[in-house]
Amino acid sequence: MKIHTILSVVALVAVTTAPALAHHSVSSEFDTKNCRDFTGTLTSVSWQNPHMHFMADIKDATGKVEAWQFQGYSTLTMTRAGTSRQDFLDNVGKEISVRGCLARSGTEHKAAAGTLKLADGRLRQVGQLQDNN
Repeated sequence: MKIHTILSVVALVAVTTAPALAHHSVSSEFDTKNCRDFTGTLTSVSWQNPHMHFMADIKDATGKVEAWQFQGYSTLTMTRAGTSRQDFLDNVGKEISVRGCLARSGTEHKAAAGTLKLADGRLRQVGQLQDNN
């Protein structure tokens, strides 16, 4: 009986702590001290948890177009803040501006988005705030 109780407690602890370990802060994956502004054309959105993503074609300094992926808040957080999937869909093919922080891993063309300015001028908070450089 005693071993059964111990195993039950161990199983309960394992089940309840696993989700907490799976979630991470933005700064663990992205360099919040290495942020920049991007301007380009919104190409698509992936409205799925745990984080929504949107893609944009961004021109580099030489004029070459590069496909970038930006990570935002969860879809629930976005919706509660007043930004919907439709806001993104309505802006596909249009120019957007993004403030984002680059990936710590060195993965090219990937960033965490902080703010997003849509083609109609609306400014949306789509991720955690980053530096002001």
